Amino acid sequence: MSEEASTPENPWPIAALTTKLKAYLDRLGLVWVEGEITQWDQRSSGIFGKLKDLTEDSTMGFTIWSNARTKMPDDIKQGDRVIALVKVDFWKKNGNLGLNILELRHVGLGDLLEKLERLRAQLAKEGLFDADRKVPLPFLPQCIGLITGQDSDAEKDVLKNAHLRWPQVEFKVIHTKVQGDQTVPEVIAAIQKLDADPEVDVIIVARGGGDFQNLLPFSDEKLVRVAAACVTPLVSAIGHEADAPLLDNVADLRASTPTDAAKRVVPDVGEELARVADARSRISNRVTAFLTGELDRLESLRSRPVLADADWIISTRAEEIVRNVQRGSDLVDRALHNAAQETLSLKTQLRALSPQQTLDRGYAIAVLPNGKVARSAKDAPAKTEFALTLAEGTIDAVSAGPRKVES
Repeated sequence: MSEEASTPENPWPIAALTTKLKAYLDRLGLVWVEGEITQWDQRSSGIFGKLKDLTEDSTMGFTIWSNARTKMPDDIKQGDRVIALVKVDFWKKNGNLGLNILELRHVGLGDLLEKLERLRAQLAKEGLFDADRKVPLPFLPQCIGLITGQDSDAEKDVLKNAHLRWPQVEFKVIHTKVQGDQTVPEVIAAIQKLDADPEVDVIIVARGGGDFQNLLPFSDEKLVRVAAACVTPLVSAIGHEADAPLLDNVADLRASTPTDAAKRVVPDVGEELARVADARSRISNRVTAFLTGELDRLESLRSRPVLADADWIISTRAEEIVRNVQRGSDLVDRALHNAAQETLSLKTQLRALSPQQTLDRGYAIAVLPNGKVARSAKDAPAKTEFALTLAEGTIDAVSAGPRKVES
């Protein structure tokens, strides 16, 4: 085999590449790996299956030959989480890669619990379990999304009890795996589909219990984060009291069983109708009592003497009006008389100050052309025209000049 570098001019043969890969993988020797058995096919020649990574989407096929079967527990089955001593096999002929398992053990329950508690603490620290993130369930959901196993008792319990309580409620059911390697992706897809459906008011994830390892998919980090991001209210009804999966912590409501989920999500029609009837009865009694009390109070008011003969109100007010009108008339007459007297007095004073009084005694007023009153003979020299105002009327005159006074 050539050791030269691979180039377009000098490419490696496929056999050269597979030989190098096998030599490299053989140098790994024996390694311990951890994973979940997602396929377990037991045949006469050995056991063939698949081992899936616990956190990533990565799977490899494995083979357990008959000579190694005696070194493994008898209760190993699909869905178990295990640790395995493996040798990586690479078949040059077809380029297939697989695991040859030489020894297999169950993952210790303590190890699983420790990992689960570390994840629980991490998610709690991020606030995914906080109460203020919980969304309240609708009082009367018209449509419920149900995620459960096909033909499962959990599905029958939810549907039966929900319809007994509220026959009109509708369901959109999505059947998924509830254990094994397909559980997580199928439940995630179902939650996302129902969350995007505007008709779905609440989502129930129901399983109906199981052992610790079978419930581990409902503690998967990816599934839990998808449930936490769900906008539609989500109910976890996995139904296992002792080992509550993480889905219970992140859900908006944890139901102890699928039956409990149906009872807590759907109100009982009989109980609700009884409450409505009781409320209507109490309202009717309150209204009747109020109206009766008001009618009695009104009748009591009407029976009083002051209301029994209402004419006294008009008579009393009429007398008051007559007195007020007469008093007003007297006040007006008196005010007019006083005003007339005061006017007469002012008129007399005005006349006493008027020049007309002087004119009435025989005097006259000479008004020069410039509008001034002549006060001296010198103010009207000869031929000066002036107006002479008398007690009655005015005459035009011409001055003959100042008169000489004889001594």
